[in-house]
Amino acid sequence: MAVHEDLVADVKSLLWGPTVKEDVFKRWAQGFYFSPHEHTALIQAEGGPCAVIAPLQAFILKQLLAESDISTWHEIKPEKCDQLLVKAMAETLTQAAEPTNLKYSVLLMDKPNNTVNGEVPVEEQMNVEEEPCTEDSSAAPVEPVIESDVFHSGLRFYSLASVEEVEQFFTENISVFKEQFGVLLLLYSVICTKGIPQMRLEISDLTDPLIHSTFGYGSQSLINLMLSGRAVSNVWDHDQDVGGLKLKGIDKQNAVGFLTLLETLRYIEVGSFLKSPSNPVWVLGSETHLTVLFSNEKRLVSAETPAEQAKRIFRKYDNDGNNFIPTDSLQNVLAELGLFSDSEYVEIMKKKLDRHGDGIILLTVFMYEFFPEELRTYPDTFVLYHYNGLPRSNPDNQVKYHRGQAILLESTVESILDSNPMLTVLQTKWPSIEVQWDINQNPSIN
Repeated sequence: MAVHEDLVADVKSLLWGPTVKEDVFKRWAQGFYFSPHEHTALIQAEGGPCAVIAPLQAFILKQLLAESDISTWHEIKPEKCDQLLVKAMAETLTQAAEPTNLKYSVLLMDKPNNTVNGEVPVEEQMNVEEEPCTEDSSAAPVEPVIESDVFHSGLRFYSLASVEEVEQFFTENISVFKEQFGVLLLLYSVICTKGIPQMRLEISDLTDPLIHSTFGYGSQSLINLMLSGRAVSNVWDHDQDVGGLKLKGIDKQNAVGFLTLLETLRYIEVGSFLKSPSNPVWVLGSETHLTVLFSNEKRLVSAETPAEQAKRIFRKYDNDGNNFIPTDSLQNVLAELGLFSDSEYVEIMKKKLDRHGDGIILLTVFMYEFFPEELRTYPDTFVLYHYNGLPRSNPDNQVKYHRGQAILLESTVESILDSNPMLTVLQTKWPSIEVQWDINQNPSIN
């Protein structure tokens, strides 16, 4: 156990900026606890910490889908819920560790003897006799206890050497993470495990804090850190060169996915590593909130098809995202796909694919030539479930999983519907999807 004041100061600056806004901090100062109406669903008390809670919920669901059938989830006991929470916390922490330095930092908080969650207990307040105030009183005014100061001054670091040690540590201290500062303790642990130097290398803009100082929501870098272990600000595949500037993205297929409403507005581009994760679980992003979509249909995340791989690699050379590449990049694309890439053959294909000599090759032309028949590997109908951790965003203020029957239509109906943001965000993954939800209304993604 150790105290690292300089490291705490660096984490504070990275997360909150020059000063910690107490109203924002209080919204993040909650523990991990489950809904009485859905035993495996985490509750989010206030707006803001969904950047940690939603990814953690996604990893809980990933574990659940691997272990049991959805119909039995209502029977799961509290002890099992704690085990799932431990597994999810350990996964978010360990994926952040750098491969060259597999050490894990976990933070706990020492509580002051005379405070509880940063406040003087009511019993002690009642026993304090007030002194009459006089003009010549030399006593300094009593400063109110600031929760963020109490939290940061009480942090203690524990260094662990293996995933097994991490899970054991979380298991032994799970009650601490279910108390007031549990969400922040996990977040600080993930950042310290990642390391401040590596965080600064991956974050594209260090002038903005990871937590918005006014609205309290987490940045895309923070969301990506919890989802993938990388604090990059982009969600496309690989790193991309944009106007000579190297912008970092997601480097491999992720365990859980990410879809966002912002993609339909062209504010963001989600690559296949997040759109097609290895488990049928996706964090959904609206303009202000994160929720989770999941399914027990494993065919929704079948292995990447050759056509999907071709599109991903093609887009790697499509620097501006306009669905075409420079003709001179064709040889590199063919070589990465393992296709014939002899220079003479490539010159012949350049003339065929760039018939008018414009210096570009369109994605549609490339796919028609090399992958004319794209087989769809997922079913036409399947069941989806949706989670929103905010009670006020659920019917009757009860946090539950909501079931939807999905169908993929023959023709694409892709559109931006202000009245149906849920459908709009799902169409970024399945352009022809329609869903009928069991609550006879669209679940809220806000």
